[in-house]
Amino acid sequence: MGNPCADFRGYRQFVVATLQQLKWLDGKEIERSERIQALQDFPVIEQQIGEQEKAYCLRRAKDKKEAERKLQEERENREEEGRPGCDGCSPSSGESKGHVQAPDTRQGDREEKQLDSSEADLEFWNKPSLFTPESRLETLRHMEKQRKDGEKLSEKKKEVKPPRTLVTEDGRALNVNEPKLGFSLRDDEQRNQIILDLAVYRYLDTSLISVDVQPTYVRVMVKGKPFQLVLPGEVRPDSSSAKRSQTTGHLVVCMPKVGEVITGSQLTPKPGMSNPDSSRERSNKRSKQTEKLEVDPSKHSFPDVANIVQGKKHTPRRVHPEPEVPPSGGDPDFEDNPEVPPLI
Repeated sequence: MGNPCADFRGYRQFVVATLQQLKWLDGKEIERSERIQALQDFPVIEQQIGEQEKAYCLRRAKDKKEAERKLQEERENREEEGRPGCDGCSPSSGESKGHVQAPDTRQGDREEKQLDSSEADLEFWNKPSLFTPESRLETLRHMEKQRKDGEKLSEKKKEVKPPRTLVTEDGRALNVNEPKLGFSLRDDEQRNQIILDLAVYRYLDTSLISVDVQPTYVRVMVKGKPFQLVLPGEVRPDSSSAKRSQTTGHLVVCMPKVGEVITGSQLTPKPGMSNPDSSRERSNKRSKQTEKLEVDPSKHSFPDVANIVQGKKHTPRRVHPEPEVPPSGGDPDFEDNPEVPPLI
């Protein structure tokens, strides 16, 4: 396949007669009669092969010169296209004044060149290959040229996306969902905060996510794509928190509202936000006494399991010490020695 020697007349007989140990050639078995006939005609075939080889060498020399000439012409054409004043370059002011329809004619010339290039490309691929190094190099150059032309055409057709507007000139934030993620925004009135549940991918690394909480909006960058949402109320960015859910992998952003924040069981008003109406309301509430129903705690006490059965209580007996008998004051010879133990 692709060997120019296979085009020589009598090459099979020459190979069969030269390589006597060969049994198959070009997928066909060599028979004994074919080998005998090739050995008998070998002198004539050898002379024919030699003449064809000389003609082939002369033809190859011409092909090499022709290939070098074509390569030189292509280089000269590239140099001419790169010089100023060629097609695609801006014409001078005098030419632009004299020819008003220059852009239209240039566009027509480009279309004609594209048609010519497509026809030349079709002719090149339909031309039979000579299976020579020059033809392979020519094919490689042609493919490289096609690739570069395709890249130039794609660059021209490629549309540059305008930058995404997140905040207008008057300072108004916009809702943007470029990553196209699902989300839910709920207002937790009990804790007085706004919770954003953003459905980011579970396998997405946290380092690819950045959260920016502002008083009126929240912005989340997911792999460089912005997700921005305008909040229904003003929040406190310094007290906000963002965490990944351990079960779903979603991003949960908790943003406390500005104003009263519930901490435990008491309401802690934000300092500096009080007004006369609110202070008056608080004083009225303090003046009013709230009545609470008191319930007997014994009604809710648990029964004493140990004393369900009433029986005699066993009380341990205690040994009472005998009263000390004071010595009689009538004995004149009695001496009270504290080291002597008392008599039992």
